[in-house]
Amino acid sequence: METRRLSNGLGAEVIGVNLAKPLRDAQIAVLRGGWNEHLVLVFRNQELSPEAHIAFSRHFGDLDKHEALPRYRHPDHAEIFMVTNREVDGKPSATRNTGRQWHNDLSYTTRPALGALLYCRECPPVGGDTMFANMYRAYETLSKPMRDFLDPLWAVHDVMGSRDLRKRDPAQVAEIRRINPPVAQPVVRTHPETGRKSLNVHEMMCTHFVGMTREESRPILEFLYEHSTPHENVYRHQWKVNDLVMWDNRCTLHIALADYEHSSPRHMLRTTILGEKMGRLVGDDEIAKIA
Repeated sequence: METRRLSNGLGAEVIGVNLAKPLRDAQIAVLRGGWNEHLVLVFRNQELSPEAHIAFSRHFGDLDKHEALPRYRHPDHAEIFMVTNREVDGKPSATRNTGRQWHNDLSYTTRPALGALLYCRECPPVGGDTMFANMYRAYETLSKPMRDFLDPLWAVHDVMGSRDLRKRDPAQVAEIRRINPPVAQPVVRTHPETGRKSLNVHEMMCTHFVGMTREESRPILEFLYEHSTPHENVYRHQWKVNDLVMWDNRCTLHIALADYEHSSPRHMLRTTILGEKMGRLVGDDEIAKIA
């Protein structure tokens, strides 16, 4: 295997591996080391069945069965979440516009994802890219007084912050809201393997800092959102069919771009690696500040 860097901020392509075949422990160890170094790994030209996709993903941890978003799972494999603009049951897919804001996965739960592996089965001829941001760099390039201010803070993450979700069928939205009440997450988190600190806020779900009002929090959060995603901090992935991209959800953000003709198919399959329990449900006084 070889790795080739894809941008200055993060990302590397892994060359010379067939993920459809069983891998040795030594190979997995090399991949894990590369993942810790580059945060995003890209594997081109992979012919993967759902079973092979799941089997490779399990090398990196237990897999989520997507109970927080049960309507969008693969019909035969609960470990696979479908991000698609194919019709489902004769209707437009509810996930066709998902991920249009910078975010990390499942921060609105008490067990945010450790990582994810997204596999491309169909993609438009132009556009539909995904961008990734390095949140180590986002934290490390803040001034020391700002880092000291943020280190002890928690922020409220609310699933209803997603613009896409709010546009879906009201009955589905109500069920998702019932399953996923607001939670608080630390604003700064330390990676358990690298020991590095990363910024843990994003525009899709964060509403305010715990102990502060939304009005007090907004200008600080908006500064952090802009600070996190300058060009030098980002890798932009241009999808090809049979690409598999895996990212470390603990130290990156990502966004799916809508810059393509939506009559063109875009069908992606995602496995999600379960992370550690770290969030907590917020109290009624904290919820009141969301409104």
